Amino acid sequence: MTAEVTAGAVSHDPPDWQTIHWSQVHREVRRLQARIVKATQAGKWSKVKALQHLLTHSFSGKALAVRRVTENQGKNTPGVDGVTWSTPGSKTRAVRQLRQRGYQPRPLRRIYIPKSNGKRRPLGIPTMRDRAMQALYLLALGPLAETTGDRNSYGFRTARSTADALQQCFNVLARRTSPQWVLEGDIQSCFDRISHDWLLAHVPTDRAILRKWLQAGYLEKHALYATEAGTPQGGIVSPVLANLALDGLETLLRQQFPPRYRGRPNPKVNLVRYADDFLITGASQELLVQEVKPLVERFLAERGLELSPEKTCITHVETGFDFLGQNVRKYNGGKTLLITPSRKNVKAFLDNVRGILKANTQANTGNLIRVLNPMIRGWANYHRHVVSKQTFSQVDYALHQAVWRWAKRRHPQKSARWVRQQYFGTHGGNHWTLQGEAEGPDGERRVVQLRKASQTAIRRHVKIKSEANPYDPAWEVYFEQRLGVKMAANLRGRRTLNFLWQQQGGLCPVCQQPITELTGWHNHYRVWRSLGGGDQVTNRVLLHPACHRHVHRLGFTVVKPRPSEGVS
Repeated sequence: MTAEVTAGAVSHDPPDWQTIHWSQVHREVRRLQARIVKATQAGKWSKVKALQHLLTHSFSGKALAVRRVTENQGKNTPGVDGVTWSTPGSKTRAVRQLRQRGYQPRPLRRIYIPKSNGKRRPLGIPTMRDRAMQALYLLALGPLAETTGDRNSYGFRTARSTADALQQCFNVLARRTSPQWVLEGDIQSCFDRISHDWLLAHVPTDRAILRKWLQAGYLEKHALYATEAGTPQGGIVSPVLANLALDGLETLLRQQFPPRYRGRPNPKVNLVRYADDFLITGASQELLVQEVKPLVERFLAERGLELSPEKTCITHVETGFDFLGQNVRKYNGGKTLLITPSRKNVKAFLDNVRGILKANTQANTGNLIRVLNPMIRGWANYHRHVVSKQTFSQVDYALHQAVWRWAKRRHPQKSARWVRQQYFGTHGGNHWTLQGEAEGPDGERRVVQLRKASQTAIRRHVKIKSEANPYDPAWEVYFEQRLGVKMAANLRGRRTLNFLWQQQGGLCPVCQQPITELTGWHNHYRVWRSLGGGDQVTNRVLLHPACHRHVHRLGFTVVKPRPSEGVS
């Protein structure tokens, strides 16, 4: 790319969106974030504040914030002003608008989404400008939150997942000498009740900006309502604010219940938290009831929160409990700990599939398969790290029964033999695989088969190290190795994609940032096929979807990918 910009300095005349040097933008933001981590570790809070100010007032930070909110899933969802940023010109103007002086956020647009228990969860949608401003300040707040966060907190944190939380459950409960009692904690309406006063007093960010976000209010049916507590669900910064409010509980428990203290028995108190759901283990039921639970309640009360009476309970591991869609239970007299998909989660998944089948009684079979396959693949991938083989077989049987009934209902006058020949074929040795024709990406119709959950291989998940920090340069190699292992597993059986990813060093040649399952990727042909380019590996390169659009829009040529090269 030929255009160059000064990425770190405050820019009064930012360049056109299409000429931004994204690799330089990412590099400058990462450099400042690494300095924030180092200053936080050293306890130099005045320097942390100065670095945060530098980042939130830099062109690089503003450009990256705008890019985030215009490329995520909510990019086409407007706030109360009905505005979205979909053109390069609107994105360039948006960077200019991200100024702190005179900034006043608009009220949130309130909508409701259904919950599994039949209730509805309120969701506030900020305007695009407010989302970008939150994304900007999150760039400066995220490194600090990761550095000071609880070691065994896994929700809404970079490079951490539910699989890490469940593996930690296994680590603390699997041994014969492990604690036998578990406090299952759930915080009642966590996002809606966090104390504004506590957040303003303890969150290390610009308090004037934070106060404006917290007190912006929301619009519902053309009426304005004030927000006196809580963080706006739907806001980009809200999960980090909630984590900051709950961080410190693990340290408090460790201080109050150390493994060895003046000859008293080991209390075996451990915390595993994912967002506002958490588990606390204990050596006895009395310890959890009389000492641990009151301590947690006092900790939460300081932040304006309280435990949910309905969902908070104390359970023995041989009875088992559900956590993050899995059932954790000890068998064989406490000798064997198994984590399996919970019955509630399996039922919810199958009910969802059956609902889609009922809503598509006359749909094209191939198109229906195209809808169901991502659901089956996503559900199975979520459960592939636990003991799921038997459950996958049971789900496959239930899915077969459901699609058989769907096919029979379409032709009530036809025989079972005719229905089978019409809708089912042989795939992978199975003679009862639902199949149909659907249009492929190239416009050609092809036969597609319904995926089975059992096609997903069971793989043990290697938990992230509790002290690992993705913003700390000291952990750079560690996270690169984890990403390489993960991508190699995800691309297994897709030899060409795996080869291209390895050849590029896992980086997009345009912006020099990692290509991951989360970012996604596009196949780019250096010489377009419409101009005679072939499908061979030497003519292909993997790009981020946004970078791919950028290359085609400006007509750039992507050089043969190496980590040190990019766009010319």
